[in-house]
Amino acid sequence: MFRYQILIEYVGTNFRGWQVQKKGKTIQGLIQEKISKILKEEITLSGSGRTDAGVHAIEQSAHFDSKIKIIRSDIFLKSINYFLNKEGVSILRLRKKQNNFHARFSAKMRIYRYVIINRLSGPVLEKNKGWHIVKMLDLELMKKGAKKLIGTKDFSTFRASSCRAKSPIKTMELVKIKSSKDKIEIEFRSQSFLQQQVRGMVGCLKYLGEKKWSLKKFENVILSKKRNLCAPPAPPEGLYLKRIIY
Repeated sequence: MFRYQILIEYVGTNFRGWQVQKKGKTIQGLIQEKISKILKEEITLSGSGRTDAGVHAIEQSAHFDSKIKIIRSDIFLKSINYFLNKEGVSILRLRKKQNNFHARFSAKMRIYRYVIINRLSGPVLEKNKGWHIVKMLDLELMKKGAKKLIGTKDFSTFRASSCRAKSPIKTMELVKIKSSKDKIEIEFRSQSFLQQQVRGMVGCLKYLGEKKWSLKKFENVILSKKRNLCAPPAPPEGLYLKRIIY
């Protein structure tokens, strides 16, 4: 068997998320189906992690095993993207890997980006590509809040009730906020995340930026470990899986 890694870009708007489900179109299901047809064998695709419905990817990582050795990666990419591009999905690269490589378990770092469009007028060119917030946000206060999220902590406050992670303790290596004109980008780096953790953290940072919460209140919410005290999670359309580092 030959093991291959693929790097994937996709717009998550019209999908039920990454993982195959009984009902609805998923990114994993679509790619599996198309690769299986091209290689003429049953393919199972393993992703670096799940993304929720509506979440996008700049560079998702996945792997699959095949009995066939793919000689020309350029021909494979042209063939698969002929079917995928019209669905808002693109395979960026194909790499031959050793059999001990695993898209999920070999990952050392996952990088997510959240995009906020902070202006009065609703976005047209970037519709469904960011969270439109009308009220001007206090960036400096949000940056102070971001520092409170860094380190090894119990992130139960931001954990979805359906999360299956064994432990709520995660190590946040980086939370960085930058802005350009009316766009705010927040980058999160950790080896792994809880379900809806990033969206929960962004929702709380938004409350801080709107001055609904003080910095002390923000810190107390984190320390509470209570999901019911978390601000409403940010919508999925602003979230991007940026990169997986191995």
